[in-house]
Amino acid sequence: MRIMTVDDHEVFRDGVAAMIETQEDMQLVAEAASGFEAVDLFRRCKPDITLMDLRLPDISGLEAIVRIREACPTAKTIVLTTYKGDVQALKALKAGAYAYLLKSMLRLYMLDTIRTVHAGHRRIPPEIASEMAEYAADDALSAREVEVLMAVSTGNANKVIAGRLHISEDTVKAHMKNILSKLGAKDRTHAVTIAMRRGFLDPL
Repeated sequence: MRIMTVDDHEVFRDGVAAMIETQEDMQLVAEAASGFEAVDLFRRCKPDITLMDLRLPDISGLEAIVRIREACPTAKTIVLTTYKGDVQALKALKAGAYAYLLKSMLRLYMLDTIRTVHAGHRRIPPEIASEMAEYAADDALSAREVEVLMAVSTGNANKVIAGRLHISEDTVKAHMKNILSKLGAKDRTHAVTIAMRRGFLDPL
């Protein structure tokens, strides 16, 4: 299995490389430190499996996955991330990722996950899968609601948020009412806490 790693931390890439080198059926063929580099190296090296970080210095890992799949619709990507939220996991799967692994799980699950994905199967950690199932029937926050909540998370009052987003204070209040309802939150602070845990406010 030909593998490419994509992560802007060299130490992390070295750790992954060391794990792969111990496997007779795996070969590390490329290492990228950014999203654009990943897309370019994928086209040149054509790896069987790409290990992709979500947060990269140029385009996001999600955008890199989309661009890689535009070039090769059958490309198999495993997301390696520190983000536990169900929202980011769902975004990754919709972008075309085959698996979603937390970096804290690598030693236990990475090699097995590579083989599972190479065989054409998908894999999501049980704790993330259960959270995705728990919220599957919920209404997702709209892009505008996320903007409002991002502004709330930095301590802005409704009047300031309204000015920044060029909407009325009443519209901000209406968005907050919807946000509280969708997230099952008691107040603004609780809504921000829930949104951060689930990954709505991650800049990806």
